[in-house]
Amino acid sequence: MSHPHAKHTESDLVGGWYDSKLTARGRRDAGLVAEELARRCAGALRPVRITTSDLARCTETAGILATALSVPVAADRRLREISFGHANGRPNAWLAQRQVPAPDHDRLDHRGPIREAETRREVATRVGECVRELMADTDHDHIVVTHGYALTFVITTWMRIPVEAAGFASFATVPGAITHLRHDDYWRNRAVLGLADTSHLR
Repeated sequence: MSHPHAKHTESDLVGGWYDSKLTARGRRDAGLVAEELARRCAGALRPVRITTSDLARCTETAGILATALSVPVAADRRLREISFGHANGRPNAWLAQRQVPAPDHDRLDHRGPIREAETRREVATRVGECVRELMADTDHDHIVVTHGYALTFVITTWMRIPVEAAGFASFATVPGAITHLRHDDYWRNRAVLGLADTSHLR
């Protein structure tokens, strides 16, 4: 899932690794997410564990979920949003004046003019490392709390799409949305049962 509404969005600031917390609306929505996940997890055959980005807007969300579901939570910095480097925490208008989109011939390794910004490959690689470790733990059902851009690479990794093929991949989401991924133990298929579901945010 993607974390709910955070203060950097409210202030029109670049997120990335800027460590903003949830807004009041975000905390309310996290509670609604927790209610929905508790409903979905009721009667689950395997125990649930939560793994979250270590940035405050995600750890705050994960804490609310963990309390509602009475399950453990672990923070992993590899699930962080893409770093915008020198632009983290600056006004979005500042970044918009300087950012250069990745060209078609260099989607994975284009860094652009923003100092210390991450490339798509770097984000996909670190997120992928974390998700593959979670995939190896078949004794649990997993809830992953991450960010809008990073979520794409949670999905591509889970679907076993290699980084080299993810240059144009994008799975759009919104704050507080739930994406439901399921592995069919019989046919071995990996299905996206729900992408960016917000029906619980009433």
